[in-house]
Amino acid sequence: MRVIVLGAGVVGVATAYYLWRDGHRVTVVERQPGPGLETSYGNAGGLCPSFAGPWAAPGMVGKVLKMALQPNSPVRFSLWPDLERLRWVRQWAGNCNVDSFGVNKARMQRVAHYSLACLRKLAEEADLDGFDYHCNGVLQIFRTPQELELGRIAARTLQELGIPWKMLDPADASAVEPALAASSEPWIGALHLPSDASGDSHKFCTSLSAYLQARGVVFRYDTSVRALQHCGGDITGVDIGVGERLEADAYVVALGSQAPSLLRPLGLRLPVYPLKGYSITVPIVDDALAPHVAIMDEHHKIMVSRLGDRIRVAGMAELVGHDLQLQDDRRALLMRLTRELLPNGLDFARTEFWAGLRPMTPDGPPVLGPTRIGRLFLNGGHGSNGWTQACGTSRIVADMVSGRQPEIDTEGLTAGRFGMGYP
Repeated sequence: MRVIVLGAGVVGVATAYYLWRDGHRVTVVERQPGPGLETSYGNAGGLCPSFAGPWAAPGMVGKVLKMALQPNSPVRFSLWPDLERLRWVRQWAGNCNVDSFGVNKARMQRVAHYSLACLRKLAEEADLDGFDYHCNGVLQIFRTPQELELGRIAARTLQELGIPWKMLDPADASAVEPALAASSEPWIGALHLPSDASGDSHKFCTSLSAYLQARGVVFRYDTSVRALQHCGGDITGVDIGVGERLEADAYVVALGSQAPSLLRPLGLRLPVYPLKGYSITVPIVDDALAPHVAIMDEHHKIMVSRLGDRIRVAGMAELVGHDLQLQDDRRALLMRLTRELLPNGLDFARTEFWAGLRPMTPDGPPVLGPTRIGRLFLNGGHGSNGWTQACGTSRIVADMVSGRQPEIDTEGLTAGRFGMGYP
């Protein structure tokens, strides 16, 4: 079967791999000159299934509003009227309760742990070892009693799923990651998630796409998708401009934050909104003083990952549409928070600064599988868990395209929950 995958980020490339492995003839269409050059390029790097959970959490509405009024807040809103943003925020706020949080976190946990197992197997099958993979776990640190309580709520979900975790005091957490002992800002506890990992998703995309190209998968770079053509309830082709049209037997949309605008003319309203984030990548100059465990600072909403001889520090959540401008004050804030948390062993003079868009659903889980439009499949809405969930969701979607039952329960993960699936 001929299959077209739209998008060559980590989700699109992983989808292409599983479709190719199933024996399909695969073409990947990407507007950038290479793979993994948008959201997959400078993301946090965490492969954190144990930490995977929705942004829609109990108390988050008040916390976000309070943070947004503070200088140097990790959260910002554009005041420009935007109906899509308002609709998304209303749906998100409706999920910020204990019951919804527990249900959505369990759904995300299910696919995220499956995904890490898929990634490890894929890396072995394709002999990929150059994407700075570290499997030393994650420490989620808390600075307030409220944050600590939310961590305990999350831990109860982990307990039900049989996922290892441990609550630690600051001394025990510093024993797990000695680099934290030099932190200049106090914190009161941590959740240790030993089964999590980190890696460079851009390097992963580059290596895997090269592997696939050598085996016949076609990558059409510098190629923008103008429209999905349809007739009689089926997709009939992809309009890529200049009179050219690509045709296949199935089409998978893995375009991240660009997907809603492509699907809207088909009558499919995908509730995905881009949450802008920033990252800095800092070279390590003294390995003994640098972190080896990934760290999530819950108070400042920043993630620190070890990527070979660098660390990646990512955070912020800005609801500003598709604006990708680099803001100097955000760079300064990430630099300051990193210096406070990890003052030693890093060369801040050679810091790389980046911004990207996370394709976020209002409830948290991704949107996978067939739609009510024939031959059209979705693999999107991964939010800040795209790298963590990419291989698992791609395996699931490839199974669906091939007519197989996925290996895990897809309840709460499909297009049907937003009215885009089959009636």
